[in-house]
Amino acid sequence: MVQAVLIACTMNAVRSPMAAAMLRHLARDLYIESAGVRAGDLDPLAVEAMDEIGLAIGKHKPRCFEDLEDGSFDLVITLSPEAQHKAMELTRTAATVVEYWPTMDPTAVEGSREQRLLAYRAVRDGLMERLKQRFLASAASDT
Repeated sequence: MVQAVLIACTMNAVRSPMAAAMLRHLARDLYIESAGVRAGDLDPLAVEAMDEIGLAIGKHKPRCFEDLEDGSFDLVITLSPEAQHKAMELTRTAATVVEYWPTMDPTAVEGSREQRLLAYRAVRDGLMERLKQRFLASAASDT
């Protein structure tokens, strides 16, 4: 049974804070943290995309794995190759499940502001679907 989840990406500035906020909303009984291989700066388009669905991440402070106070997670979900590598390195001696969910980095999309925001929405919506499948389906099967 999963009780503590870490969601990780490269800079903890877009994908992992979005996913962590959505999972907190979906599964209030879980302990959820997010981290990056490196700490970046919170992306304003990520904040806007999350505001659109009523979840605020504007106060999120990006941090890296080393900033985590508690390293005991049942599940680590990684969203980038760098985070997957780091998570495997850190959990090699722990009884932690690591799942790799390859997720596009919307910061790489170029174009107008609206085109870029569409990429953030696509990442948000894709992560929400995956989180629902992973956590709501397993919760239903546990009852």
